[in-house]
Amino acid sequence: MLTPGFLKRLPDTPAYVFDVEQIRRNAQSVQALRAAGAKVLYSIKALPLGAVLRELLPRVDGFSVSSLFEARLARQISADCAVHLTSPGLKPQDLDELNRLCSHISFNSWGQFQRADELPEKNYSAGLRINPDCSFSADPRYDPCRPHSKLGAPLAECLSPLPPVLEGLQVHNVFSQTSLDALSATAAALEPILQANPHLKWLNLGGGYLYPAIADLTRLLNLIRRLRGQYGLEIYLEPGKALVGDAGYLVASVLDRFNSGGKTVIVLDTSVNHHPEVFEYQTSPPLIQAAAGGETALVAGGSCLAGDLFGEYGFNELPQIGDRLCFYNCGAYSLIKANRFNGHALPSVYMYSANEDCLRLVWRDGFEGYYEQWGGQRLFKFKH
Repeated sequence: MLTPGFLKRLPDTPAYVFDVEQIRRNAQSVQALRAAGAKVLYSIKALPLGAVLRELLPRVDGFSVSSLFEARLARQISADCAVHLTSPGLKPQDLDELNRLCSHISFNSWGQFQRADELPEKNYSAGLRINPDCSFSADPRYDPCRPHSKLGAPLAECLSPLPPVLEGLQVHNVFSQTSLDALSATAAALEPILQANPHLKWLNLGGGYLYPAIADLTRLLNLIRRLRGQYGLEIYLEPGKALVGDAGYLVASVLDRFNSGGKTVIVLDTSVNHHPEVFEYQTSPPLIQAAAGGETALVAGGSCLAGDLFGEYGFNELPQIGDRLCFYNCGAYSLIKANRFNGHALPSVYMYSANEDCLRLVWRDGFEGYYEQWGGQRLFKFKH
């Protein structure tokens, strides 16, 4: 956790701070998977920050990507690591370049695969994403196996022998799981396909598992060894949040404090627009300064959105104007989703190493970035 002393020395707020040591510890948690023979791919969509990708590169086997830009970024970081792409929104005009950038492409549907199969020369290993019809989420918004899902070819359509040109399968059907029951059930659903297609070379079991929070990985290690031994498959796993989620912080300063209808309201110089999943999930992010009991206050963002609220928190002592508050577990799906609503600058980005007593500024937003996005050359100029 970031200390009060560190928060005071942070040059500016709002700011994202990424803990280098925590990223390394999280990467260490997946080394047992690699020792068992699995290939670990960091899922760039969780946090595509170049400084983080370079930190992870020697600790993983490559990157998982979902678009042309992510694939380009992966290749900017490494010219020779594995880059595995899957996307329901694969654009035909991107295929030629993706063919050069990606080592593996898992097509999201049979139609997508057939259109790409027309390429005269392929440099990637072709796979198919399968919907294994195994749901483990109570919220259909985050269930890849929901009814009428857009994510993957239905399992029933894949039980016949697959074309020899398809060399692999990919699944991804969980979110923030710590139980390995889901993975075991999913692998069991796939086994009839594996048995019917001995030509398959690889199986990508996707992401969604919080490996640092799983105390005993023995069951997974045994599954990896069995699938490799029984079917001769290369096994891929795609952690994203598992590697960066608890390594990220959002630090903000108190701009105002007042009473509204009998409750104290604290307004920050950040907003839910800098951590959009707070609004999306309607949950309160954990706050370092929160304490059970004591006085409570509504912690709000500084935008004009009425629902720009982080939540109601208890404090041993109510924060004063100028004090700094720090939300944690903000490493995944925050920076990548953040926006400049109301013309507010995006938070600065820092990499922090407590062991080295090093705080490094990676990026700071300013009016130039805002103007380039909205008032400058990037705007399409309509001709009247």
